[in-house]
Amino acid sequence: MHTTPTQAVVLAGGQGSRLRPYTDDRPKPMVEIPGTGTPIIGHQLSWLAAEGVTDVVISCGHLAEVLQEWLRDAELPLKVTTVVETEPLGRGGGLKYAARHLPAPDEPWYATNGDIWTRFSLREMAAFHAERDATATLALARPRIPWGAVETDTFGHITDFIEAPPSPFLINAGVYVFSAAFTDLLPDLGDHERTTFPRLARERRLAGFPLPQGAYWRAIDTAKDLTEAAKELATQSS
Repeated sequence: MHTTPTQAVVLAGGQGSRLRPYTDDRPKPMVEIPGTGTPIIGHQLSWLAAEGVTDVVISCGHLAEVLQEWLRDAELPLKVTTVVETEPLGRGGGLKYAARHLPAPDEPWYATNGDIWTRFSLREMAAFHAERDATATLALARPRIPWGAVETDTFGHITDFIEAPPSPFLINAGVYVFSAAFTDLLPDLGDHERTTFPRLARERRLAGFPLPQGAYWRAIDTAKDLTEAAKELATQSS
């Protein structure tokens, strides 16, 4: 019987320079999805609460006070604590610092990047993680290529044009399940994706959970992503 996590870390410290001017006066997770009146972080917290999470630690950085002020005034579906790094710790160090503030350090936990908008079953991902006895599990997405693709035959004749095809590669979707022991494996300073993750992969303790077919996932990196997310939301709602 595995324990489904009830605690999570949200990484919300990025500057979001590619989303300017939206991020001139707010951190990236505080940018609103057009037509919803809710910032990205609000959608994330609702999703985490719906998946059984009761406690969230938000790691803040750029314009942290804007996010903290919104959290104070918002009606939140779970308990939220914010932490701010006094000095830059890197992605791995920041994750470790935030994880030290989780209420149950001896239990597994989720983590998510604060600039993605997604919906899928975290409980299924936690079960996948437990079945493989993994130390860490990454959600994997297959994004659409932003360009049209061209197919040719062996002779070089073009046979077809495909608009925005799915990528042949899976990518890190920015959602994770971590066992309690993972926290101690993180660097105090630096990037865990260059240290901890490769080490776990070599030891076959790192698992990859492909997002189920039909699951919604989008990284909000540019103004175009905001527009596309709003369109997709309108399509889902109609």
